[in-house]
Amino acid sequence: MALRFEILGRFNRARAARLTLPHFTCQTPLFMPVGTQGTIKGLTTDQLEDIGCQIILGNTYHLELRPGSQLIDDLGGLHKFMNWKRALLTDSGGFQMVSLLHLADITEEGVTFQSPVDGKPMLLTPEESIHIQNNIGADIIMALDDVVKTTITGPRIEEAMYRTLRWIDRCIAAHKKPDVQNLFGIVQGGLDPVLRDICVKGLVERNLPGYAIGGLAGGEDKDSFWRVVAQCTAGLPENKPRYVMGVGYPLDIVVCSALGADMYDCVYPTRTARFGTALVPEGVLKLKQNAMATDERPIDPTCSCMVCKKYTRAYLHCLVTKDAMGSQLLSYHNLSFMMRLSRDLHMSILDGRFPEFVRGFLRVQFPKGDVPQWVRNAMEVAGIDISECCASAKCHVPSIQEQPLTVPDDANGVVQQN
Repeated sequence: MALRFEILGRFNRARAARLTLPHFTCQTPLFMPVGTQGTIKGLTTDQLEDIGCQIILGNTYHLELRPGSQLIDDLGGLHKFMNWKRALLTDSGGFQMVSLLHLADITEEGVTFQSPVDGKPMLLTPEESIHIQNNIGADIIMALDDVVKTTITGPRIEEAMYRTLRWIDRCIAAHKKPDVQNLFGIVQGGLDPVLRDICVKGLVERNLPGYAIGGLAGGEDKDSFWRVVAQCTAGLPENKPRYVMGVGYPLDIVVCSALGADMYDCVYPTRTARFGTALVPEGVLKLKQNAMATDERPIDPTCSCMVCKKYTRAYLHCLVTKDAMGSQLLSYHNLSFMMRLSRDLHMSILDGRFPEFVRGFLRVQFPKGDVPQWVRNAMEVAGIDISECCASAKCHVPSIQEQPLTVPDDANGVVQQN
């Protein structure tokens, strides 16, 4: 295996670890920004290093379409191609079975996509996915899995789970660079605990370098979401990294880390930046709101990033409504926020103050004590007492894809997100 995973500290299920990869040594828990085609929109690799980014995620399907994995390989691999010296992870293309379902035909052989670029068919088999990822050269590569939305019920969920297990063997056989690239398997099974358990056990038998929990963040209710994460982390090996795919809300990351997960990725921090929304400890700050037009404060007075040091909310309000620079600056801040959250999680576990960190995080996000019931349930399983953060009334349990609740804090544009 081309990685080393060392647990440095823990609190109950939560753990802080050192993940040593061929190109970088990382601290977990960690968040990975999504650079679909080898770039985080609007940011340079130097800026990503400055804010402490450890791993960038690239998209196998889109990189194969443009510029092509063979060209990337000929030019020295994606690290050299995009001038990124730290770690990379590539997904397998499986998620496109959901996001591009209208262009996909799924069979036992693989998935045939109709290219959104030129309309030509592209057959992505487990073998081809691994071949492409071997060419790209990321530190971590993902097995091709059969992905379905968690809101789907019936035999399709079971079919996808068993196909995922069959495909992992084809991925392992096709993997030509296990000495420099780490193949992670992906747990599927929808919201069915029996299917999830079968998949976990099947993947663990393959003794892979790491494991991902897939098929979440697709519209399921939050109570089901955390329960799947808790079940899977409990069944996966202690000495291997655990990656919850597609999770990017700060609250979700805190909860999943308490339940024993280590790695996360999502487009959310950068996508929401392009819509004029900044991440702050209280939730989100909507910079397009009129209240921002004369506000001379930084986005977040507690943030030390370049944007918060140099620019006011009023200035950013002007940019996000008129200029692309606004989304670039907000992307920089939002990813800085996520990197700081990752560091805080890591250090609080190492220092033996993780429960205090969680309670502090929740008090700021939910000053009225309206902590969602799903969070309360998850923290009980995680062994963290958050009773002092909670009002007695039970709260609405939102879908994972619901829009952040808009709860103005004295009309300053800050809203809670739960």
